[in-house]
Amino acid sequence: MLDMKFLRENPELVKENIRKKFQDHKIELVDKVIELDKENRALKQKGDDLRNQRNKLSKQIGALMGQGKKEEAEQVKAQVQAMADEMKTTEEKETELSTEIKQIMMQIPNMIDPSVPIGKDDSENVELEKFGEPVVPNFEIPYHTEIMEAFEGIDLDSARKVAGNGFYYLMGDIARLHSAVISYARDFMINRGFTYVVPPFMIRSDVVTGVMSFAEMEGMMYKIEGEDLYLIGTSEHSMIGKFIDTILDEKKLPYTYTSYSPCFRKEKGAHGIEERGVYRIHQFEKQEMIVVCKPEESAEWFVKLYMNTVDLFRSLDIPVRALECCSGDLADLKCKSVDVEAWSPRQKKYFEVGSCSNLTDAQARRLGIRVKGENGKYFAHTLNNTVVAPPRMLIAFLENNLNADGSVNIPEVLRPYMGGTEKLVPKK
Repeated sequence: MLDMKFLRENPELVKENIRKKFQDHKIELVDKVIELDKENRALKQKGDDLRNQRNKLSKQIGALMGQGKKEEAEQVKAQVQAMADEMKTTEEKETELSTEIKQIMMQIPNMIDPSVPIGKDDSENVELEKFGEPVVPNFEIPYHTEIMEAFEGIDLDSARKVAGNGFYYLMGDIARLHSAVISYARDFMINRGFTYVVPPFMIRSDVVTGVMSFAEMEGMMYKIEGEDLYLIGTSEHSMIGKFIDTILDEKKLPYTYTSYSPCFRKEKGAHGIEERGVYRIHQFEKQEMIVVCKPEESAEWFVKLYMNTVDLFRSLDIPVRALECCSGDLADLKCKSVDVEAWSPRQKKYFEVGSCSNLTDAQARRLGIRVKGENGKYFAHTLNNTVVAPPRMLIAFLENNLNADGSVNIPEVLRPYMGGTEKLVPKK
């Protein structure tokens, strides 16, 4: 959410930012919210004036009563009461306008970083750098569910009967590999100085609207019927929510956390051949990283975060690339975002396995996350990034470590989490 003062003083900049995000239908919201803000500030001034007048008149009542001027005192009392009634009406209108202003402000996108490429959708994202040499072996690589089935490691049919499409059973070596990757990612981040956290897996509505846009919320979140609770789509939600309505000590910044959680997503509109199997699913597990820092440090942290993911994937012998998201592919709260994509030898292309985002102070303004420093209070900056999110990450792992005989190599760094196993051998 933008600063109202900034929007008031820079309406054309905000409109141009909306155009860059190809959301022209929101341009009219800028003029509308400015008018509402003007009306609201006038009401605040009127309320302050009424309050001052009432206070002055209230002091006169006691003096008049002391002078025996009861009739005049009663007249002043009536004036004071009339002012109180008018103040109440003014305050109610103020509250109504403030709510409407906030609802509109939450629809206006965050200002994008000047370095963000301009484009309509993800087809116009820009490759920054490749890490590792993408290889296509001289043997055919099966679809990822076929690889898993060779190890008797997945059961989609039973999951479909139990929970419907978009769910799965992982079993045996594949289930163990799944857990090993999560555990390795946890320790990888701890070794980089992050504090490990297991957060709540449900959050209240005020946290949901604080961490994401209305459009994201509608397309992702599962609501718990009859309760003010939502299942999290990523642990970033509850991790940033941890700081709601707090004033942080500047000396304790930055807060760097790596969090584990299951994730639940509607995945509305998910379809297509590469979304079969476990590519797009309603339930998965993820290791996440989040940072809460001073504004001047967020650009540096942004690069550090996505490079953590790059380094982790390279340690598992998986080639990756960093892809800068264009303006039209940025969610409303994001100032800048980079996707980390893993190489798929089967598809002969890269696919997304993580997303790193700098939200500047957008979430902090919505959630009331302030910092107290030497020069006063200000809003913190928040960032988040995926460490790993199996089972999608398993697709990249299995394809890039598959041998011609169907066995799968276990990289050295992962072997301690697999009981020392160096190679998985298929059962059929």
